[in-house]
Amino acid sequence: MDKVFKALADDTRRRLLDRLHEHNGQTLGELCGRIDMTRQSVTQHLAVLEAANLVSTVRRGREKLHYLNPVPLHEIQERWIDKFERPRLSALGAVKRQAEEAMTDKPTFVYVTYIRSTPEKVWEALTDADLTASYWGHSNVSDWRRGSRWEHVRTDGSGIADVVGTVVESEPPTRLVATWVDPQKEGQEDTYARVTFDITPHEDIVRLTVTHEDLWDEGALSDVSLGWPAVLSNLKSLLETGSPLPQEPWLVPGH
Repeated sequence: MDKVFKALADDTRRRLLDRLHEHNGQTLGELCGRIDMTRQSVTQHLAVLEAANLVSTVRRGREKLHYLNPVPLHEIQERWIDKFERPRLSALGAVKRQAEEAMTDKPTFVYVTYIRSTPEKVWEALTDADLTASYWGHSNVSDWRRGSRWEHVRTDGSGIADVVGTVVESEPPTRLVATWVDPQKEGQEDTYARVTFDITPHEDIVRLTVTHEDLWDEGALSDVSLGWPAVLSNLKSLLETGSPLPQEPWLVPGH
C-alpha cells in the first residue's frame, strides 16, 4: 500500500493514469505524446506505477502496451471509503476494466493479481477439473496439450459445456493460451476469443496476468470485466486459505 500512495503522490503519474483511463493499452510513444516530458522521464514514472501494480504491461511484437490496473485503487476504496460510506457506495460492485481501444490487434482486457502460492499450484488451480469446479462453478476439462480441445463444463451433472476451445500454447507452469467460443458458434468465423494466462514468480508470491482478447462487442467486454475479478478472487482465496469465497459461480463469457 505504501508504494501505491507514493506513486499517486506525483502529479505526472496521476496524469499518466488518467491517460490510460481515457485510452487503455498505449505504447510508451503514445503516452509521451500526451505528456510534455522526455521518454526517459516517462519511463521512470511508468516503472514506479508498475512497481505499485497500478500499471500492467503486455508485449505485442516489438511494442510494449501499458494498461491501467485499478485493483490497488479498489483496495484503497475498500479500506478507506467503503467502511465509512458502504450503503451509498455498495452499488459500485466489482472492479471493471474495459479496454476501449479501436485497434483489434490489442488485448481487450488485462487483469493482474498477486497470489501467495507457487507457479505449479496456480497452474494446477487453472487446469484441474475438480479445483476449477470448487471456485469457478465450472470444470475446466482437457489434457492441456497444445492443439487439444478444452471444455468449460457445468457442475450440475448435466455435462453441458458453456465454453469450448483449443489449447494454443501450453507451457506448464508459466503460460497457457486457449481459444474460447460458445459451442453453438463453434466453427463460425469471428466468434473466437482468446485467453492467455501468464504465471510468473514475484518475490515470494506469484503474479498472474490474464489477457482476454478478441471480444467484439461491449456486452461481452462488460461481462468479462465483471467475471474475471470474481473468478480470480475465488482462486486467490482458495490457494491462500484453502477455501473459495462464498460467491455465486461465475462463467467468464467472451464467446
